[in-house]
Amino acid sequence: MSADNRLVVSGVICNPPESRNSPAGIPLTRFTLEHRSQQVEAGLPRDTFFKIVVIAAGTALKQVAAKLQRGDEVCVEGFLSRMSYREDEARLALHAETINKQ
Repeated sequence: MSADNRLVVSGVICNPPESRNSPAGIPLTRFTLEHRSQQVEAGLPRDTFFKIVVIAAGTALKQVAAKLQRGDEVCVEGFLSRMSYREDEARLALHAETINKQ
């Protein structure tokens, strides 16, 4: 099994970031990122659009996320994982490792 799981996505924050602490006391900030672009698939242009939840964990990312607001353009790099560890939960989220305001 390969360990590759990297994702870089740019887009616009479409809801105000919400912060809280996990039960273990880890700062968590969550927001939804909207991406729109044109990609080439099978040699043809294709418009792409999606929204993804971004979860930023830790003190350093909390400080970055505290400066973000709805409408900001950002580039997020991280990995994909489930939003929740409940067995029946299958929705994915982008777990941020870096967030750069554009």
